[in-house]
Amino acid sequence: MKVLVQNNFALGQTHLGVAVFAAREFAPGDVITQFTGSSIPKSRLPKKYEGAADRFVQIGLRRFMGPSGEVDDFINHSCDPNAGLKFTTSGILLVAIRTIEIGEEIAWDYSTTMFDNNWKMRCDCRTPLCRKIVGDFMLLDPKIQRRYLKLGIVPPYIQDYMKSTEYKVYTDGIQQLISHGSKKK
Repeated sequence: MKVLVQNNFALGQTHLGVAVFAAREFAPGDVITQFTGSSIPKSRLPKKYEGAADRFVQIGLRRFMGPSGEVDDFINHSCDPNAGLKFTTSGILLVAIRTIEIGEEIAWDYSTTMFDNNWKMRCDCRTPLCRKIVGDFMLLDPKIQRRYLKLGIVPPYIQDYMKSTEYKVYTDGIQQLISHGSKKK
């Protein structure tokens, strides 16, 4: 296996293909890299995702960041991530959310940025916490949502929605369905 080391990262292979590994230790809160692709409207997303051109990250209600051609394009998803995206005035930064050891794959939870998007993908992260599907933030278990909110890795457009009355209607409706489904007949 060929490994390309670039400052803080090593590009290597996993069962998913190209992956990014830590070439140095990162402490919680350390900035790992900045995501730098160009911003495009949701209406211009490709109809079919495949290959190197499929690296899109939701960055607003109707905005996505396209591939940059840099290391951020190769950072994989994990249902048990060691990093997360912070939306700052300096840009979209990938930060460590726990200690990342040298040689450890760097991964973030793609669901943290996905909102009101019908796109889903099968997950093959192989962690013990694997959810088997990557989809909208609102579909995550509320405990996971709260953890990500506390870590500061949920973008403003999702936080704004969660503060709205629309979110209360949504969560109350889900709770009513759960309650109704669990009642004994």
